[in-house]
Amino acid sequence: MKLYDEAFVTGCDKGHEWILPWFLNNYKQHVNVPLVFANFGLTEEGLNLVKDHAHAIMDLTSAEEKGWFKKPLSMLKCPAKKTVWIDTDCQIKEDVSDIFDLIEEGKLYMVEDKPWTQRRGEVWHNSGVVGFVGKPPILYQWVKAVKENPTVGDQETLHSILNPITKIGNIADLPNRYNVMRLQVEHDSYKGPVSIMHWTGQKGKDRIRNML
Repeated sequence: MKLYDEAFVTGCDKGHEWILPWFLNNYKQHVNVPLVFANFGLTEEGLNLVKDHAHAIMDLTSAEEKGWFKKPLSMLKCPAKKTVWIDTDCQIKEDVSDIFDLIEEGKLYMVEDKPWTQRRGEVWHNSGVVGFVGKPPILYQWVKAVKENPTVGDQETLHSILNPITKIGNIADLPNRYNVMRLQVEHDSYKGPVSIMHWTGQKGKDRIRNML
């Protein structure tokens, strides 16, 4: 598989492929960076749609991990020097290729999940958008953790293997505009710029269905 200098990577299974026409249309409209897709188990129809849009497809259907626990493995296997994972429930609203200028070696670059930080009393980062250069050690640790001791979801598993000190050494902040959470807009009076709108949870999926 070709090695890209920069690439976005996303993925899903057949249970979420209904989102793909919406996600891919937003991507194609705003972004001109190679897109790598991780196939978690699409239908033939979903896979054909992806083939029309993605530059490369990784087959993760046989991976031991289930559902979104395949995300860290997808990041690890993505054939790019600079990689940014983006969830399929993220609405790309403008050209976000400048995000690659913000990431450096050694850490995972993520937006602080301010709704969770506020509600849980400790700093959380959201795994809907994750940037990195090469394959930092924390990525290998994350892949190992979701395989050996998965906790709720991939984001919670990453949080569980870090403490406030190790988080400083392994996670770096991206500007909020690259991953604005639904709760920020609907409940927390967020008024800042929005480059990527992340329609999280079931209510977010309902919002996406209304856009289709």
